[in-house]
Amino acid sequence: MKVSGFTIIRNAIKYDYPIVESISSVLPLCDEFVVAVGNSSDNTLGLIRNINSPKIKIIETIWDDTVREGGRTFALETDKALRAVSSDSDWAFYIQADEAVHEKYHPSIREAMEKFKDDSSVDGLLFHYKHFYGSYDYVGESWRWYRREIRIVRNDPTIFSYRDAQGFRKQPNEKLKVKLIDAFIYHYGWVKDPRAMQYKQQDWNKFYHDDQWIEANIAKAEEFDYSNVDSLALFDSTHPKTLLDRISRKNWKFNYDISKKKYSLKEKFKRFVHSITGYRVGEYKNYKIV
Repeated sequence: MKVSGFTIIRNAIKYDYPIVESISSVLPLCDEFVVAVGNSSDNTLGLIRNINSPKIKIIETIWDDTVREGGRTFALETDKALRAVSSDSDWAFYIQADEAVHEKYHPSIREAMEKFKDDSSVDGLLFHYKHFYGSYDYVGESWRWYRREIRIVRNDPTIFSYRDAQGFRKQPNEKLKVKLIDAFIYHYGWVKDPRAMQYKQQDWNKFYHDDQWIEANIAKAEEFDYSNVDSLALFDSTHPKTLLDRISRKNWKFNYDISKKKYSLKEKFKRFVHSITGYRVGEYKNYKIV
């Protein structure tokens, strides 16, 4: 079995992305790892080149900054990375620049890839998610966070990155048939120094909205306001070992009263239905579990 990892990155230093930690967290599962490094104003290319592994394969790309709807640019770049994996790879393992996999899940991930490698009815593997918020001590508890997503896909040229690269589909526009596996992706996209987070919010929304929307909706502030959240829970386990050094260097404080549950009426209704039926009304599912 051959496995290729792949990801995209641009301005990792400027926006404080844990890209090296992300790549390193899945590298033991991969035979090669493709990194599509976009045109950056910082030394992102040097950062990736300094990863001490012969598995790393860098391709340099130019992002189209004129595409400003729905985060489509991220999918276009992800497809460039996916198309660059070796043709003889069985699986392609996608990890975003603010995600990581705990090493405790490596055995179950490898086992699933081996188990379904020759099963053509399975297009990919579906992961559970933990979304960290504010600091490394809290996870999002409300249902506005997606709870599952595809991160391993078959090395099939008909598979493509969907919408803003959150997931994948198959040509012409079919949902992938996937197996849910016993493993989590840890998402750290909402864990940054509040100044870095505010900077990211101001710039990254340009890939989704026009200047008028940004002017009306993105607060002009020095720091991001992490208090504007509906519900959090304490994280009571360990982080991937590749993140530990970064976590030890955290230079801001964030505390939250987890007893506060500011659910919308819509979510309260959904939770009521779920308590009776076990079904999540309106849950986004860009996949078919088989």
